[in-house]
Amino acid sequence: MFVIATTATILPAVSLRAGGIMVRDASGHDVTVGDPSRIVAVGGAVTEILYALGLANHIVGVDSTSLYPAAALKMPNVGYMRQLSSEGVLGLNPSVIFAMQGSGPKETLDVLQAAKVPLVLVPETYSEQGILDKISLVGHALGADTRAACLTAAVAHDLAQLKALRAKVEKPVRVMFVMSLVNGRAMAAGRHTAADEIIKLSGGVNAISEYEGYKPINDEAIVAAKPDVVLSIDRGKDSLSADAIYQHPAFALTPAAANRSFMSMEGLYLLGFGPRTAAAARDLSVRLYPALASEAEKFTPAAPTVDCLK
Repeated sequence: MFVIATTATILPAVSLRAGGIMVRDASGHDVTVGDPSRIVAVGGAVTEILYALGLANHIVGVDSTSLYPAAALKMPNVGYMRQLSSEGVLGLNPSVIFAMQGSGPKETLDVLQAAKVPLVLVPETYSEQGILDKISLVGHALGADTRAACLTAAVAHDLAQLKALRAKVEKPVRVMFVMSLVNGRAMAAGRHTAADEIIKLSGGVNAISEYEGYKPINDEAIVAAKPDVVLSIDRGKDSLSADAIYQHPAFALTPAAANRSFMSMEGLYLLGFGPRTAAAARDLSVRLYPALASEAEKFTPAAPTVDCLK
């Protein structure tokens, strides 16, 4: 059982105004949310947070990255978060739009802002604190501070358990996250990415530290990185396969191929940085370090099942 902790130190800059609640979003704008009755959620983590806060009945539309919970798949869909159309979003007659930072294109966001519908850009910071801040911002904007405090406490509890598990890693493995392999060229994750942070949270070391973001790398860089494990995400028929890695001329020269160490996980779960991230990092950690399996069994994530509606 976890203990509800104060979130006073992680709440974003907010203040009340007559007729609504004002929050400062990721763009630095002050946005007043006066009517939370019809929400369009853009970004899998945003949608997951809204469901966890018991606000699903206010959602009128989601984007294509909103894959969890399963009920979200039945909602009207406005398309991919980086390729939104103003008509698709506004056609749902939203009273407020919550969109992850990085949503777009800019032209669409400009139209949405001009439409006078409150648009709250939720900060995307790939860190433990970033997860807590997302929950606090969304919860406060919708007048659900008590529920948000409950959920952040559960997430903080899970992250503390994850830290204890991670402390038992004796020899960190080098992990290369490969988003895709096109025409023999790997797109790999560098620093300041969701993949980089989830690798660290699981007790691994990112094999790529020379650059930031996701970039294509050449064969020499692959060999030089010496990954012990190659990690990717499940993308249906477009998923990267283990055989594609093992048969690649550069990867074939790495420890990952020698040990046949290829792993793949569901994308939103692994990289979403929402309430389930600690659970995802735990699962990855056990796959990276099978010897930790017995310790991981003691780690029962609270966030996926906590009831914050009481």
